[in-house]
Amino acid sequence: MMISHVIAIAAGLILDRLIGDPRNWPHPVKWFGSLIALLDRHWNKGTNQIGKGTAMLFVVLIVTAAVSITILYLASFIHPAAVITVEAIMIWASIAPRSLKEAGVDVYKPLMDGDMNEARLKLSWIVGRDTDNLDEGEITRGAVETVAENTSDGVIAPLFWAMIGGGPAALLYRAVNTCDSMVGYRNDKYELFGKASARFDDIVNFIPARLTALLLIAAADKPADIRRYAWRIVKRDAKKHPSPNSGWCEAAVAGLLQIELGGLNTYKGIVSDRARMGDPIKERRAEHIIESAKLMERATYLFVLLFLAGVIFYEFAITRSESFPFI
Repeated sequence: MMISHVIAIAAGLILDRLIGDPRNWPHPVKWFGSLIALLDRHWNKGTNQIGKGTAMLFVVLIVTAAVSITILYLASFIHPAAVITVEAIMIWASIAPRSLKEAGVDVYKPLMDGDMNEARLKLSWIVGRDTDNLDEGEITRGAVETVAENTSDGVIAPLFWAMIGGGPAALLYRAVNTCDSMVGYRNDKYELFGKASARFDDIVNFIPARLTALLLIAAADKPADIRRYAWRIVKRDAKKHPSPNSGWCEAAVAGLLQIELGGLNTYKGIVSDRARMGDPIKERRAEHIIESAKLMERATYLFVLLFLAGVIFYEFAITRSESFPFI
């Protein structure tokens, strides 16, 4: 079982590397979004919005689990390889390392060409803040923060859950994440209805976010003193972030790149002062966007290698205990 998860995870990463996330192809996240939007329209009104929001979350999870497990069950009647193939496709649909890197590169290229308007436009596609008046340093900050946060949300977290429960678990994670991204806001419309989604997203990301920070630091192609410094930054700054999880990834990347993240953001003209992560040892430059994407890739590969090593060790220990039951 564990070996099949390893194969499916590796195949899912290869598919992402080769194909990515074609925009015109059907994608489970789009289906999640349609179901969430439908339930939002019909249930997000009247009284007991917390209860209705919780029911919405459970409906989405039940449908996701039922469909994904049924598909795997039907595939088992074909061939064991069909199960692994289907599971690999599920994992591929749950992760986004290539898309995340490409989003960063899309901001990096016009920055390097001096086309600030194009860079601001491309950044506006991946962040919620106003981008019209940002300079190179602030554009870089927005892109690096996005890559750092989504190293956990879009890569390590779904892989972590795939490690535990295969393709269905990875899809369930993406369903929770999609619920949070659509209704988990602190505003008049979603403060109550989205509370369950936001809290559950915090729970399922608790371990992956902290694991991601460790992986980023361990896998970084940096001298040991910089990696130790990055860990000090994580311990000092991670809890400053308004999210209980995002600060771990952002602080790790800020420490490794020796730049400062966080600061003043504007959302539809309203200024928000985000806690600072890291120290401004280096001035933020466009190259830091590419460096953050490389950190993401190295952390991903290290995670898979560690998982593979763990599975090999487990299988070896089981085989040895069966061969020598008296030990």
